[in-house]
Amino acid sequence: MSKKNNTMEEKITEYKELTPSQIVKALDKYIIGQDKAKRSVAIALRNRWRRQQVQESLKEEIMPNNIILIGPTGVGKTEIARRLAKLSNAPFIKVEASKYTEVGYVGRDVESMIRDLTDLAVNMVKAEWSERVMEKARSIAEDKILDIIFPPIRKRKSQFDNVSISNKDISDEEELHLKTREKLKAQLKAGKLDQRMIDLELPSDNIPMMQVFGPIGLEEMGVNLKEVFGNILPKKVKKRKVSIADAKQILTQEEAQKLIDMDAVVKEAISRVENMGMVFIDEIDKIASSGSKGSGPDVSREGVQRDLLPIVEGSNVMTKYGMVKTDHILFIASGAFHTAKPSDLIPELQGRFPIRVELNSLTEDDFVKILTLPQNALIKQYTALLEIENVKVEFTQDGIEEIARMAAKVNEEVENIGARRLHTIMNNLLEEILFDAPDNIKENNIIIDKQFVFNKMNSTIQNRDLSRYIL
Repeated sequence: MSKKNNTMEEKITEYKELTPSQIVKALDKYIIGQDKAKRSVAIALRNRWRRQQVQESLKEEIMPNNIILIGPTGVGKTEIARRLAKLSNAPFIKVEASKYTEVGYVGRDVESMIRDLTDLAVNMVKAEWSERVMEKARSIAEDKILDIIFPPIRKRKSQFDNVSISNKDISDEEELHLKTREKLKAQLKAGKLDQRMIDLELPSDNIPMMQVFGPIGLEEMGVNLKEVFGNILPKKVKKRKVSIADAKQILTQEEAQKLIDMDAVVKEAISRVENMGMVFIDEIDKIASSGSKGSGPDVSREGVQRDLLPIVEGSNVMTKYGMVKTDHILFIASGAFHTAKPSDLIPELQGRFPIRVELNSLTEDDFVKILTLPQNALIKQYTALLEIENVKVEFTQDGIEEIARMAAKVNEEVENIGARRLHTIMNNLLEEILFDAPDNIKENNIIIDKQFVFNKMNSTIQNRDLSRYIL
């Protein structure tokens, strides 16, 4: 079996390395608490690999257990999705449920999420295969650049009988040309010619602008207008002056595209989408009816749910790359469900999300951990930003606890927006330092302790009306 055909097997092997406990450990580096949610997504991700190992007759019968994450805003639902996408290295797309409309209304229909996922998978596979042929593409690109700066010798022909001249002079000339070319190639590889400018012929993308009117758009049909007309209209080229460094990149990419078999790329991408694809539907509570029967927005919301149902339970979606089956795509939905409840979703859709996980509201202790433990903790971010300006900021333990206490208090009294409150408080706390650095800063070593936090923030926290607008 060829190397390209092994790609799916390689991806399955990568999944084998990710046991549920390892997935949870990886998520722990960025997300505090929410163990139930982490366990659920870890099991779902591992089940993708387990299904691939089952005998063929049973494999098609094993359907993914879709998940609904329920919890207030700012507790880590979307962050779990973001980290899962990086971790899984599989086709993964995050969409907002509220941006879709029922078929017949102006807006995007729900099938476009599968088309977007397929586009992403094609780009992912293309990037991987480009990497494999990059060395060969780079070599061809260098030869093309050499042909521009040092054109090859054209064989001179005699005036009699059109016979090529072959004598010592010509062989010496060819040998000298070859040596010079090898010398230039070595300089080109070493980057010594990078600043030199050359004329490069590049394809022009002047496709005429065209708008198609009708009840269904080209995007909904999965048609790429540029590709259609690009194949019909004659390809135009234009000359551009570019540096050799830029020419290397342009020609390498161009040659890599030529070396890739796009039919094989599309086949591999569709296979990945169908077997390992994941769709994270955020804000699903926004398309749940609030319980009142009648007309108006609720009708459209239910329409979106009805359109979503066949995709979640398994159907064929037409994309510009061909038909994609959604039977084994994993769907993870999330929502705060403040005004609506999961039971307000239509019963058929509820049945397609059998696993429900409730995420906990964040406590004061959680805020302390969020500020310090994750690899991308807010305190680490602000410290790194100010270090660029040669300002050293040090947060004491009691200062961190005071920030956490204030965040918890404002969430309790105004509106609970979870960990996002920490962003607001940290920005207000350090606003003066961030503004004064580097030219007007009086002290380059600043300690943020409990008293510093109290002096800066207490008046705003105590004034409920003020904190409502500022924090």
